[in-house]
Amino acid sequence: MAVLDAFWEIVSENDLLLLSKDKFVEGVTPTAYAFAIVEQRGGKGTISLRTFVAGEIKNLNVANPVKSSRLERITSILSTSGSFLSILKICSLSTILREYSAMHSVASLPFKDLIFSASEKNKDGDDQNRAWNVPGPLMEYLKTNLNDSQLDAVNAGLSRRSFVLIQGPPGTGKTQTILGLLSAVLHSTPARMQTKGGFNVQKHGSELDTESKLANWMKASPWLIGANPRDLIMPVDGDDGFYPTGNELKPEVISSSRKYRAHVLVCAPSNSALDEIVLHVLQTGIRDENNNTYNPKIVRIGLKAHHSVKAVSMDHLIQQKLSGVDRSSDGRRSGAGEYDRIRASILDEAAIVFSTLSFSGSAILTRMTRAFDVVIIDEAAQAVEPATLVPLVHGCRQVFLVGDPVQLPATVISSTAQELGYGTSLFKRFQAAGFPVQMLKIQYRMHPEISIFPSKEFYEGILQDGEGLNKKRPWHSYSCFGPFCFFDIDEVESKPSGTGSWVNEDEVEFITLLYHQLATHYPELKSSSLVAVISPYKHQVKLLKDHFRSTFGDQSKEVIDVNTVDGFQGREKEVVIFSCVRCNKEQNIGFVSDFRRMNVAITRARSAVLVIGSASTLQQDKHWNNLVESAKERGRYFKVSKPFTMFFAEDKFKTMKVERLAPDTRFSQAIEAINEVVARQEVMDADDAGDQADGDDYDAMEADDGGGDD
Repeated sequence: MAVLDAFWEIVSENDLLLLSKDKFVEGVTPTAYAFAIVEQRGGKGTISLRTFVAGEIKNLNVANPVKSSRLERITSILSTSGSFLSILKICSLSTILREYSAMHSVASLPFKDLIFSASEKNKDGDDQNRAWNVPGPLMEYLKTNLNDSQLDAVNAGLSRRSFVLIQGPPGTGKTQTILGLLSAVLHSTPARMQTKGGFNVQKHGSELDTESKLANWMKASPWLIGANPRDLIMPVDGDDGFYPTGNELKPEVISSSRKYRAHVLVCAPSNSALDEIVLHVLQTGIRDENNNTYNPKIVRIGLKAHHSVKAVSMDHLIQQKLSGVDRSSDGRRSGAGEYDRIRASILDEAAIVFSTLSFSGSAILTRMTRAFDVVIIDEAAQAVEPATLVPLVHGCRQVFLVGDPVQLPATVISSTAQELGYGTSLFKRFQAAGFPVQMLKIQYRMHPEISIFPSKEFYEGILQDGEGLNKKRPWHSYSCFGPFCFFDIDEVESKPSGTGSWVNEDEVEFITLLYHQLATHYPELKSSSLVAVISPYKHQVKLLKDHFRSTFGDQSKEVIDVNTVDGFQGREKEVVIFSCVRCNKEQNIGFVSDFRRMNVAITRARSAVLVIGSASTLQQDKHWNNLVESAKERGRYFKVSKPFTMFFAEDKFKTMKVERLAPDTRFSQAIEAINEVVARQEVMDADDAGDQADGDDYDAMEADDGGGDD
């Protein structure tokens, strides 16, 4: 079917289209229509469609095509006086089709029994039986730079397990662990390949069959299929612009003495989560067998790559290679064939391929000559199980599921699908079945006053705090500015007409006032890089943005970051204000009751989390009741009523001051320290020896938090 060029540009394979002889008008049902799937995009503005019309399918299991051709049926149903049809793109079915295909492929996977039973039959062996042996210098680096729980997770990955589950609570250095894992996997050797005399490689293999001989012959003679080997020669040091370093790190140099090199596929459910990992690899690099830092050859495939990682996106690398092979103006030599060949070569050359779960089912990966040895799936608890199966069909031998089942789950729109278990992740199902999970136990983000509640409520109290997290910030001088506070505002919610979302205008008013007070007393916090306001509801977020825009003008985005809870997963700020929204007589809190969303919301802050909500409504939920009671026990519960300005009246504000403000200059810091030392000498009270001058907080405030990523 020939289509307009503009439309041809926006359709892709597996798109669902609606065809009609009538022009599409909103609210008007066409008199005759048919659905079609795009099978292929042809050249010169043509597309190939597949469709079924009434009467073609007799039952659910068997398709009995009618005698007349499908084209004739479509033509008769959608006959028009002219030669044009109206076509409307409905959605893409690529993800659904890939998940469906992956489910059908499970039976052919080497670890199919493990997937079905979620029971680990192969226990970890001792050091001599590990699947991977790590070179000494690299192992020393890992032992020095990873904490015990992170190192345990890496060691589990070096064992013989087909599946390794790593649970990373907020701020426990999950990304750091993944980078350590990548270094270990890429620069270790399979234990079975090693003997005391070196690598045990057979000198003579078994006789190849005719097909294998032909395949090897074609690989050894690539010019027979149109590629000139001279065009494929690249600089040996890797510094050729095809794999940009992104920083001062050395590009990858493949040592001729290296006998084995794994091929790794790293996936994530979303583009944003994927690009976070890509960016970390570009910025920090990984370690080789001699503990040298370098940039590995990587490629990020798929759509919507963030501009910060565009330099390693597939399209960018292809264009660079095309321009290197052909100096002509259009940059292409032999059309689609050359394009596909270069794309396959990039995938084969890359040490690590990055892809979303869905795109890992794309046909481009089937053209590789190398299979993936290892698949690492980040945010695995945020993906439905069929999506997790998609990257496993490429022949991998080991799978790492990295995530946290008590943070945000997969997004499932259909309530019926949710009730029937479609939203359950493979990670969660394995964990529920008793499969061993490596838990990262030390968090490096939150002040202990923040972490104490999620540790007890969601992680059985095993979450520990890293060093230096209990330092006091200047705003901690007032009890209403953290580290952990709950403001009880019992004002009614509302639902804007035509929406399914909730808003609470009184919470918006109080939050604006709260932020104004915070920024007035501590101007350094007037920055969107430090302070965020988050809410579970999109319309509340919109209302907050409008309110801040009317207060701060067009610069509001620069002074504060406003987002949904779901949009803030994996991120952190110095101060986070959380608007719960729900307040009603029926005490219904909807999906705010999802403890995973609650966990994400209260663990985004480093030094202060300020929760605004209706205690009487929220406390009907067990977890929210525990949070409110925890705030009361610690003296961080505040009942707020109108007018809200009275809450920050000068006389009342003074009562919330818990200690003296940190000195503003190093000079006053020194004077304060001297005076306190003199006072201690006069009193000669040994019990005060542990108390430090107030000025110590100044240096602590400037020191970097350090630690891990979410």
